[in-house]
Amino acid sequence: MLIRRPNFAQRVRPWLVLGRVSNLPTVWSNGLAGWLLGGGGRFGSLLLVWLGTTFLYLGGMWLNDFCDVEFDRRHRPGRPIPAGQVTRQFVFYGGLLWLAAGVLTLVALADANVFWTLLLAALIVTYDVVHKMTTISPLLMAACRFCVYLLAASVGDDGIGGLAVWSAFALAAYIVGLTQIARKEHTQDRPDWWPLLLLLTPIGLALLANAGAYREVAIVLCLLFVVSVLVALRHAVRDSGPNIGMTVSSLLAVIVFVDLLAVAGDPPGVVPAFLGLFLLAKLAQRYVPAT
Repeated sequence: MLIRRPNFAQRVRPWLVLGRVSNLPTVWSNGLAGWLLGGGGRFGSLLLVWLGTTFLYLGGMWLNDFCDVEFDRRHRPGRPIPAGQVTRQFVFYGGLLWLAAGVLTLVALADANVFWTLLLAALIVTYDVVHKMTTISPLLMAACRFCVYLLAASVGDDGIGGLAVWSAFALAAYIVGLTQIARKEHTQDRPDWWPLLLLLTPIGLALLANAGAYREVAIVLCLLFVVSVLVALRHAVRDSGPNIGMTVSSLLAVIVFVDLLAVAGDPPGVVPAFLGLFLLAKLAQRYVPAT
């Protein structure tokens, strides 16, 4: 009997699924927005922020699968660990190595704020351990993205300012709403109404923070954001039954537009970068599940 050996794509796919790499463009857009809100500066510093936060994200995703293995065996047997594609022990030690690499990259190379970097790493681990046991897990996830903004801003020429903090809160509110909807993915129940209000929080900040010439740009970006959210939510209210997984995947990609709203397209040259990150996230979701 001839046994076909898996090709390169088949061998790599479990690692991509384990790391949920289709969400990485949203991590990069968080870093870009935070860096711009911190005054920007050397592009090399932004690249190091992207590298460090990528390592932290991968570490968090690996440890998430390590902690959720029993749940996955019952409800998502196709995940890499229950499917036997990787061992649980390897994922545990690999996740710790990713986290360590992320902290070292951000603190030692990017010169990011030590407090926000270590707090982010601690929140990632805390979320992975307790998120199936507590109702505050959306707050923990939101706190992780909050920290990404501030550690990225700390690398900018101007450092962490008021707008960076308020933008981080607006992003956190969006993440709470998104994560609350994601909790319905297993039951496929229609989402409650109040998380939907949290999704729109970035609009309020964008309109309050931008006056004069920037107001018109902010309004256009707000319309783009609202349309994107509504397109994502249509999967949750369709007559044939809600598909919360598709809703969550789409809302994850829309994080890029939350970041674009935070900087109000300033400087204008960054708009194509954010649009490119959004398209990259949507394209990657075709090959690697976002949840």
